[in-house]
Amino acid sequence: WLTAGWADRFGLPFDGTATGYGHSSAEVAAVRVDSAEPLLGYYDAVHERTLDFVAGLEGHALDRIVDKGWSPPVTLGVRLISVIAEDLQHAGQAAFVRGLLERA
Repeated sequence: WLTAGWADRFGLPFDGTATGYGHSSAEVAAVRVDSAEPLLGYYDAVHERTLDFVAGLEGHALDRIVDKGWSPPVTLGVRLISVIAEDLQHAGQAAFVRGLLERA
């Protein structure tokens, strides 16, 4: 998002490190894109980096502690499952909204 310049390309009215967590309804409403192209480009870039990252994992890499702020500490494997779960939730939300628009 930051290193590849996507934050600048999207031009959102937030700090580049903002994740959307805790945003108000008004802040969420400020997220607009003119076309699907930036979203698709960002998806493609993230997908490619994710495949490269996962392909490079070796041995007990998934057992590495990545967050000691929890009890028990969170391993890379658990964090990846959490990310996948959140991605699936967002895909479901998008499908729901699309269904609403198609039926309107």
